[in-house]
Amino acid sequence: MSDVIKLLPDHIANQIAAGEVIQRPASVVKEMVENAIDAGATKIEVVIKDAGKTLIQIVDNGKGMSTFDARMCFERHATSKVAKAEDLFTLTTKGFRGEALASVAAIAHVTLKTKLEQDEVGNLLQIEGSKVVKQEPIVCPTGSSFEVKNLFYNVPARRNFLKTDSIEFRHILDDFERIALAHPEVFFTLQHNETEIYNLPSALLKKRIIDILGKSSNEKLVPIDESTDIVEIVGFVGKPEFAKKKRGEQFLFVNDRFFKDSFFNHAITKAFDGLLQPKSFPTYFLYLTIDPHKIDVNVHPTKTEIKFEEDRLIYAIILSAIRRSLGKYNIAPTLDFNRESSFDLPLSMSNQQPIEPIIRVNENYNPFNNVSSSPSKSSSQSNFSQAIRAEGFGNKEINQEDWMNFYAIKEEEKEIEIKDLGLEFEENNKKQYIVRGNYLITSCKSGLMLIHHRRAFERIVYDKMMNQFISNPILSQKLLFPYEKEVTVSDKMEWLNNSTMLNRLGFDTEFQDNIMQINAVPSVLQEENINDCLDTILENISFRDIEKGDIAHILIKSIARSSSQKKNVFLTNEESEILVEDLFQCSEHTFTPSGKKIIETLTIEEIANKF
Repeated sequence: MSDVIKLLPDHIANQIAAGEVIQRPASVVKEMVENAIDAGATKIEVVIKDAGKTLIQIVDNGKGMSTFDARMCFERHATSKVAKAEDLFTLTTKGFRGEALASVAAIAHVTLKTKLEQDEVGNLLQIEGSKVVKQEPIVCPTGSSFEVKNLFYNVPARRNFLKTDSIEFRHILDDFERIALAHPEVFFTLQHNETEIYNLPSALLKKRIIDILGKSSNEKLVPIDESTDIVEIVGFVGKPEFAKKKRGEQFLFVNDRFFKDSFFNHAITKAFDGLLQPKSFPTYFLYLTIDPHKIDVNVHPTKTEIKFEEDRLIYAIILSAIRRSLGKYNIAPTLDFNRESSFDLPLSMSNQQPIEPIIRVNENYNPFNNVSSSPSKSSSQSNFSQAIRAEGFGNKEINQEDWMNFYAIKEEEKEIEIKDLGLEFEENNKKQYIVRGNYLITSCKSGLMLIHHRRAFERIVYDKMMNQFISNPILSQKLLFPYEKEVTVSDKMEWLNNSTMLNRLGFDTEFQDNIMQINAVPSVLQEENINDCLDTILENISFRDIEKGDIAHILIKSIARSSSQKKNVFLTNEESEILVEDLFQCSEHTFTPSGKKIIETLTIEEIANKF
């Protein structure tokens, strides 16, 4: 039998490695920007075209490379950061495996220009599919410039699996923001299709966070600063009232390296117990500094998962640090037993002038009028039971029957109470409805029918909008005063990518930097619900690979839900009847578009079983 096991050629091995290291254009950006930081760069420029499919260019002012290093950096397992196995446990740099550049060169056309500070000329190197096609001296500034073109040109199956440009660029944004937040001391710029997305000068940490999230985030941040022998923690957490319905603004860093950890995330969420609305997620930017010997960053190919030697102790320290800061800055409720609180005033009365109290006396009041010994009883006495009308309370013998009657409810009063409860559902053959909170209650053949009127309205709006959207744009209403909302760069990009669909749904928007100006909204949307609707839409079009055919369904569902969140709804019987009629004309009237129940029926038997 002949031998069947053979060594793979280098170009095939590099392509296989590229499948693990380079998953999409964002992977190239991450690896190369991290290499620039390791090279000591203080300014890094990132230029993207067509979400990285056509061009990814990384320009830095780091220390550059010699002619030999420029060639060696594209070899597999070639690195300047690890010389022996022990070095893996003392890492302070980002890239250390020596696979990134070799993997990129195997699946793209790469051009490198680099120069050391002491050299007069630099080096130009061109590689196509792991093959060096050109290497020569060149005049260029100190540092390095990588151009990656035609990514996955020789692996068409991988290129076909890439998502749309908007989704791929969103992944690039995510990785770029994580690196920029980890290194506020570095000047970063990002361009996409000749449009500048970010220009982030070197700044303090809080300023870098504000530059990425927007100016309004300044008042939302609570500082964290904790130092122990195990870990040092600095950073910020968001105030509970500004919690998001999405997990996007949650960042953990250790030794300036972004990572994900559900265990530590649980500690942070637990610190906010009792302070967050349901289904809300706190914002946080926490930076951990730990002895490199006590962590292992080599447990995941993308290096976003890290193993901690003392994770349980770190969990407790994170929990304690956040709770202390929330209490220190009066975010969490606290009790101070040494403070005199008897002179505390409500906030609404803090600016009012004190007014001297006035004592008013009714001079005509006589407490003995209703306990007169006269045989003639006053009209007010007639409402009292015989036990109370007994003169003297003790001058007569106790009559047990009088005291039993004292607690009795007259039959006519009982009938009035039942009628007030609305248990008489039909009058003159017209259906009657009781409105209690979010529910309509009415009679039906089998017993009682309960209808969640907010969800009913959501279903009605959704069906009407979907039916109209198929043939015509949604009716829009012009706002008297434009509504302004500050958004992040990534949210702005997502909105613009879906602008055609959003315009058809009734939104008319303009952007000035990161301020979104809403000039018109769908006619079914109330002004007080505009902000919640915008948040819901941005949540749905972000962090999610939505197919084109599903966008309309998801956005209309968001608008319908927001339009149903009216405050202080008081429905008349006629309005209730119209709502129910419209509901039963919907093709699906028992559940909302999100799958929540609208109608519940209680039969006579079910009601009887409760007694």
